[in-house]
Amino acid sequence: MGYGQAPHILIVGGGYVGMYTALRLQRKLDGDEATITVVEPNSYMTYQPFLPEAAAGNLEPRHVVVPLRKVLKGCRIISGHVVTVSHERRTASVQPLLGDPFDLKYDILVICPGSVARTLPIPGLAEQGIGFKSAAEAIYLRNQVISRLDAAASATDAAVRRRALTFLFIGGGYAGIEALAELEDMARDACSYYPDLAPADMRWVLVEATGRILPEVSPAMGLYTVKQLEHRGIQVKLNTRVESLLDGNAVLDDGERFEAGTVVWTAGVKPNPVLARTDLPLDDRGRLRATAFLQVDGVADAWTAGDCAAVPDLTKGEGATTGPSAQHAVRQARRLAENLLAELRHEPIRPYEHSYAGSVASLGLHKGVAEIYGVRLRGWPAWLMHRSYHLSRVPTLNRKARVVADWTLALFFRREIVSLGSFADPRAEFRRVAAPASAPAAGIHAAPGTPAAIDAADAADAADATTEKAAPAASTSPETPAAVPTPPGTPAPAIPAAEANSQAAQHRS
Repeated sequence: MGYGQAPHILIVGGGYVGMYTALRLQRKLDGDEATITVVEPNSYMTYQPFLPEAAAGNLEPRHVVVPLRKVLKGCRIISGHVVTVSHERRTASVQPLLGDPFDLKYDILVICPGSVARTLPIPGLAEQGIGFKSAAEAIYLRNQVISRLDAAASATDAAVRRRALTFLFIGGGYAGIEALAELEDMARDACSYYPDLAPADMRWVLVEATGRILPEVSPAMGLYTVKQLEHRGIQVKLNTRVESLLDGNAVLDDGERFEAGTVVWTAGVKPNPVLARTDLPLDDRGRLRATAFLQVDGVADAWTAGDCAAVPDLTKGEGATTGPSAQHAVRQARRLAENLLAELRHEPIRPYEHSYAGSVASLGLHKGVAEIYGVRLRGWPAWLMHRSYHLSRVPTLNRKARVVADWTLALFFRREIVSLGSFADPRAEFRRVAAPASAPAAGIHAAPGTPAAIDAADAADAADATTEKAAPAASTSPETPAAVPTPPGTPAPAIPAAEANSQAAQHRS
């Protein structure tokens, strides 16, 4: 298609596909050949395979994210959400993080907002659960686990202690298994700092609705993983569903009931809901219908890839599509960028065809499983393969060097066992000391993270809001981020408000 001037390429989403596509286009486009705009709520791309190690303290969280403005210097970055897309009019409606929405014109669309957590209507899930798809959630879970150890070590009530030390993970895919294994490994190591706690005092439960875990690997490797987890005292419940989580009381369909102080939901993903607000064709699962060339099926100047796209898998039978994985997303981004360049230069384009190389998973420090081109590895070799593979895939030399530095330091120094959950409410201490003497500061006698403390903090915030309405001159800046709601019975999560409130804090392609 002729554009008359340098075409404007709009990339929706700055995850795997969005960032890698923009990076490759930026490197290969001539100066005046096209302009690129990336719309993404977060200022960074998260390399999700390293989230479990970040949660466990093996990696610095800042080293598992890639700052978009630093690596995409040749692109315009808009911090915000794409709300709707009218490809017929070549217009996207954008809601920036601050200010009013606006329309953004483009010539070529690369739509790759990725996926979000697929949840079920389980009572109490929204109030008690947390996902594991962002750096913020990884940081929160690290703080949560350590703060529960702190609370249990000081508790005199056996029921309170038991609840604090019960950790429930729902979903037996890679995200759930790696998060569970790494956090349990960290908590086991941390128990050496608590004279009143032992690893046997903790209860770690994995609930999976199907009859196996890690469906990406062979049944034999999945069974090996179950045995390894059970050997560590982790309870694996297959063919089991959670029926309720009200007030942190877990009710399973096999009749078992128990209290859980931490609930982590990793039971799958679904396409980003923004796709339903476009005029692009979707399949019955809500994914964009795509061709093997990574073009939106039947639509000119529209490209897609990753978790949000139904890309034909040419290595399998008719009707098969590629699975939602980082491996496919990164490779598809490369092919998408090459095809888009070829289209601009009136050159032939090529289909995406990639045989799935296999899978690797970490089960904690020096433990793992891997299946690469049919070769099965277990234990330390698999763990080393996991690290080597993902180190080769994490973008930029800067990030690779920082990750290696973290791993090297971990060889000589033990993990730091400290919770920084109080960072989520940095005004709490100031609010306490600034309260009038006649009215004790909210939450002064309540333990952080307890319902009483949360209710007291809410009351203090309500009082702040009343004061601000009465005295507008003293109101806070409109740029102050909103507080992130905290599930009852848990400490306030250390989740940046912008990320916690964004649709893209979920897994993106």
